[in-house]
Amino acid sequence: MNIILLGPPGAGKGTQARKLVEERNMIQLSTGDMLREARSSGTEMGNKVAAIMDAGELVTDEIVIGLIEEKLEGDNAGGFIFDGFPRTLGQADALGDLLKKHGAQLDAVIEMKVDDDALVERITARSTCANCGEVYNDITKPIPEDGKCTNCGGTEFKRRADDNEESLRTRLMEYYKKTSPLIGYYYAKGDLSTVDGLGEIDAVAKEINAVLG
Repeated sequence: MNIILLGPPGAGKGTQARKLVEERNMIQLSTGDMLREARSSGTEMGNKVAAIMDAGELVTDEIVIGLIEEKLEGDNAGGFIFDGFPRTLGQADALGDLLKKHGAQLDAVIEMKVDDDALVERITARSTCANCGEVYNDITKPIPEDGKCTNCGGTEFKRRADDNEESLRTRLMEYYKKTSPLIGYYYAKGDLSTVDGLGEIDAVAKEINAVLG
């Protein structure tokens, strides 16, 4: 099963992707993770990625698609979760072509819908474990009283510098301008389902699993 998780920054795509990896043996393909992995791999593609990133330039769609293709050619376990890709209609077309080339298909596109004001409130209260990336929230999931991460026992926590209201509003606007057209694109294809991205983690996971069957 191959799926796309769509939603603005902070909607919880990464959290839900990790649950799907654990529960369904799927493989999460996060663009950022793939680029970091490629950069340190020492391969021909990795060296190309490193050169582009070191020059402060944007990695092309062609390279990202190439990295995804490398993953598709490996062990696909329970299928793939595309997290952070596609971001544009052109990327959506390219991903569709790539899946078709490998005899695969897209089984579901899940939009994690949020209320912007509530999302800003949630994200400005967010912190992560510096060791494993486990997400905490001052309101809904505070850091344990003993100061230790429940996932790895780490004791150092950090907040993203851009997790402030002004930066978040800017990132949301960028998302709606560039990525939200994908909602209509996949709706027209009959692939789109919507869940409440601001629900409790387990409740959102239940909605997603209901979509996937």
